[in-house]
Parts: sequence; structure tokens; C-alpha cells
Amino acid sequence: MNSRNFRQQQFFIKNSLRGSSLVQVLIYANLSLFTLMVLHGTVRGLGMQAILHPPVELLAHWGAQYWPWVVKHGEWWRCITYAFTHGGIIHLGFNMVVLYQVGPLLEEEIGAPRLLTVYTFSTLVATFAGYLWHPVSVVVGASGAIFGLIGFSISFYHRIGGSIGIFRRNFMFQWAVMAFIFGYVVGADNAAHLGGLIAGLVFGWFMPIKARSQRQTDGIFKVLAIICALMIIISIVFIPISWLSA
Repeated sequence: MNSRNFRQQQFFIKNSLRGSSLVQVLIYANLSLFTLMVLHGTVRGLGMQAILHPPVELLAHWGAQYWPWVVKHGEWWRCITYAFTHGGIIHLGFNMVVLYQVGPLLEEEIGAPRLLTVYTFSTLVATFAGYLWHPVSVVVGASGAIFGLIGFSISFYHRIGGSIGIFRRNFMFQWAVMAFIFGYVVGADNAAHLGGLIAGLVFGWFMPIKARSQRQTDGIFKVLAIICALMIIISIVFIPISWLSA
């Protein structure tokens, strides 16, 4: 990456972050849930393990995806909460850095309702893709949803074209490559990554790019965003509720 492109990226990110309220909320939600999980693990005597490499039992207690429980016990809320649970500070840190880099650009471009819709839809597609590949694995992390945002951006900006559109498309593609490499190195759920990426690519290909067309669908996406927000809130609330029946 040359110095000019680097400066352009920093300019886009800094200016986008001024109004990126949804991205900030998503980051705070991930940080908050991880902090609560670490505190719980510390109380249980896990020490640094709770921060660096939480045991599977702790992850499951805090909303990890585990399809046998989803199917057998009807814990469908895990299809959402897994995306807010992380397997250690490095896992959390990398995902939040990527979200911080790619999210604000997209939120500035399409608005919070569309961003939340893409994020939630990609979360669901990613976990179903993971189920097809490894139905009995414990899965955590926001990376499937983030790959959805990246995939959306790649196809959306490709359709916009022009120098800025192509630059932003390439910027997102770079993050996709780095995230896939990171996932391969640490043994992450690349099936979910691929599922989220494909979901985002498809969403971005059909999303209206003209301002007039976007305005015509504003109402639809506001309703979808409310539904997505309720799904997330209710799913997270079910984490402590599930402890009562354990």
C-alpha cells in the first residue's frame, strides 16, 4: 500500500467515525459482553485463562453457538449471541479492529438501518454455513457478520465504480484477505467467514445505489432494522435467562 492510499484510508475512516453511532454501539456491546464473561471467569478462579483462552464451558455459558443445544433445547438465541462472544482478548481485538476499520465507511454510505440489517443477516447466514460444515462445534465471534459487511462493500462499491468506489472496494478486499489469513492461522471458523462473505456479496449486489432508489426503500430498512435490533436485544437477554434453567 503506498502512502497516498494510506492517507486516503485514514481520511475516510476519521471522517466516517464522526457519525458512526451504530458501529460504536456494536463495539461497546462486544466489549461489554466480553468483560462480563471475563469477570465471571475470574470469580470462578480461571485467572488469565478467562482473558486469553476461555474454556468451552465459559463460552457456552455466555452465548456461544452450539447447534446440538439449539436443535435439542430450542436455544435459537445462540444464532445471534455467538457473534457477541469471543474466545479471548486477541480474538476480540482483531474483530473489533476490523469492524472499526470497515464499519464506519459503510455506515456513512448506506446508513445505520441498512448496516444493521446486513450485519444481522450475515450473522445468521454465517452460523448456518458453519452448521453445514461442522454441526457439533462450539463457535464464537463477530467475524461472520464482519465478513458480511466486507462482502457487501466489495460488491456495492464495485457497482458504484469510479475512483472512490474502486478504491473503497479494494480497501475492503484487502481486509477480507487479511481476515481470511488470520482465520486460517488461528484455526477460526472459515466456513462461517465464507457464509457471511457470500451473504454480504449478494446483499450488496442487489442494494440500490442511486439516492432516489435508496430513499424509496428507507421505510423497509427502518422496519428491518427495528426487527434486527429486537432480535439482538432479546437474544442477549436470553443468556442470563438460560442460566435459571441450567
